[in-house]
Amino acid sequence: MKKHTIILLLACSVALYSFTLVYQSKEWVVPETAKKVKNPTDKSSKEDLAIGKSLYAKHCQSCHGKEGYGDGPKVKELKGEVGDFSTAEFQSQTDGALFYKITTGRDDMPAFDKKIPDAEDRWLIINYIRTLKQ
Repeated sequence: MKKHTIILLLACSVALYSFTLVYQSKEWVVPETAKKVKNPTDKSSKEDLAIGKSLYAKHCQSCHGKEGYGDGPKVKELKGEVGDFSTAEFQSQTDGALFYKITTGRDDMPAFDKKIPDAEDRWLIINYIRTLKQ
């Protein structure tokens, strides 16, 4: 009986540990210094928003969808979750945090520091993403 209890406890411990690892891998940790980086662009510029929208259509829409719901045509090919830009949780992130995520990428999300080498263009995408809130 003791042997069965020990085996059951070990199995539960392994399962709990595995669940913890999976949960931790979903959280995207952004350094505090990156969160504090300020967006240097004019968020109210209609011209800049149009550029951001165009860049979003080219680089982001295939995964995140036209309206940013995370329902783009490539989603079926991806393993992880795709962010829904319209949610309050997503929109509550700082511009600096979003810039960090776009720049560095992770898992299925590519790092855009090479695909979009102009940092200002990445900021303009963030400005456009801000218009997708509910």
